[in-house]
Amino acid sequence: MNDRKEPPVEPGKPGPHGKPEAADRELTPRKFYKAEDEAAFSEASPNDTVQTRHPAYRLAFQDTDFLLREDLRPVRFQLELLKAETMLEEAGVGSTLVIYGSARIPAPDKVDEMLAEADGDKRGRKVVENLVAKAKYYDEARRLAYMASSCAVIEDGQRQFVVTSGGGPAIMEAANRGATEAGAESIGLNIVLPHEQAPNEFVTPRLSFQFHYFALRKMHFLLRARAVAVFPGGFGTFDEFFELLTLVQTGKMKPIPIFLFGKDFWTKVVDFDALADEGVISRDDLKLFRIVETAEEAWERIVGFYKLSCPVTVPIPEKMAVGSEA
Repeated sequence: MNDRKEPPVEPGKPGPHGKPEAADRELTPRKFYKAEDEAAFSEASPNDTVQTRHPAYRLAFQDTDFLLREDLRPVRFQLELLKAETMLEEAGVGSTLVIYGSARIPAPDKVDEMLAEADGDKRGRKVVENLVAKAKYYDEARRLAYMASSCAVIEDGQRQFVVTSGGGPAIMEAANRGATEAGAESIGLNIVLPHEQAPNEFVTPRLSFQFHYFALRKMHFLLRARAVAVFPGGFGTFDEFFELLTLVQTGKMKPIPIFLFGKDFWTKVVDFDALADEGVISRDDLKLFRIVETAEEAWERIVGFYKLSCPVTVPIPEKMAVGSEA
């Protein structure tokens, strides 16, 4: 008679010597171990041989060197698409208000510091003054984000008009900041760059993503976008704005409210009428977007476009008054 007792087994874990346990006999949906379990089994293995130490023996999904190979680019594309998509779906994000804009425009309370740093450099001072003159747009981006986030539209159990930015400083920071001040979550879609770059402090941590591929990042900007606000910016802002226009112009994307903030800036840097006069775009293409000056004007048009039950005018806290310091 064998009185040896077998060690206790956790429910759902394999029994000793592979013997089936009670849980194994149930008609459960899963009969294979999860990838995380298999990874744990592999790491816990006592075998240490020339073969097990070789990279070829690593589980493919744990082999970073393998995943970073040139010919694995299609897989990395899929991962960048799937990771953010899955996490946004799990977070209940139904649609977004996307805010594009420069990473160089200062917040109003940083203006004096920026001007002081430019003293002694006449040419540089002029550039800084031009940027400082645009500090008002930091406030407008912040206010627009606050309005959209305060409305808290819920449809089919998902949150609508969740504020989304590139996750960086300046206009992007203003967008995430306004959402935070309204007590709402917001999204940041950062990109890996050669120089130092990190998410601004107002991005919701669980909705803060980092991308390797610009193409996948831009796709996530627009997959859920139901309105886009474009503030003064440089090459990156132009790239995002004109790609959006191209998608709508060609019918690949249905029309949504698109706003350019700042008539003085946009009519100076882009002659849209000249494009129509030259015949390279249709005069009707100029109706794809609208130039506005204030957050109130943009929000009113978003509310009207989608016939939202939200108020057109959202009370703004005194601390968020244009030009005020937080």
